[in-house]
Amino acid sequence: MTDLGTGPDGVERCSWATAAQELLAYHDGEWGQPLLDDNGLFEHLCLEAFQSGLSWLTVLRKRPAFREVFADFQIEAVAQFGDDDIARLLADERIIRNRQKITAAIENARAARELIANGDSLSALIWSHRPEPTPAPRSYADLPTSTPESAALAKELKRRGFCFIGPTTAYALMQACGLVNDHLEGCAIRESATRAQTDAAKR
Repeated sequence: MTDLGTGPDGVERCSWATAAQELLAYHDGEWGQPLLDDNGLFEHLCLEAFQSGLSWLTVLRKRPAFREVFADFQIEAVAQFGDDDIARLLADERIIRNRQKITAAIENARAARELIANGDSLSALIWSHRPEPTPAPRSYADLPTSTPESAALAKELKRRGFCFIGPTTAYALMQACGLVNDHLEGCAIRESATRAQTDAAKR
């Protein structure tokens, strides 16, 4: 399978993970692992939006700075950001300075805060759209860019006041946060991700 690559430890993984150390650490320790925490899911929702049109490696390398300037992506804190914060963020060269994406992150924090205030959670909303498990993809050609479930998730998030989210971004969120397991067949991490997702489904 040409879409598998060998890491510096001699272990086969999804080939995209072998391009840089940051990608390797993210692939092995985070991508496809179930994430149930509201603030963690909010962070991924924001970062997936910031990644739009750019490489994920760019986002990963800027992630520490993003966490610093976005109050560690704590929903309540970001929901209180105002015009001064927007100006501060637009002036910070360490992050992706896109006004639309910055504003979307703040608006999404406010939408998430309202969701929680009404007795729901971002985690419950997102995970209610988890699809049934599918066979292991053998190559990148087997991976969709969106699914009916991701389209439904994007639609529901928009209905709840979230923005800068479409079916493709929603599917990337599902991949990152373990709603689906898109580690390729033969990837050394696939089995552990499968076990973790099975455990998460029982909660």
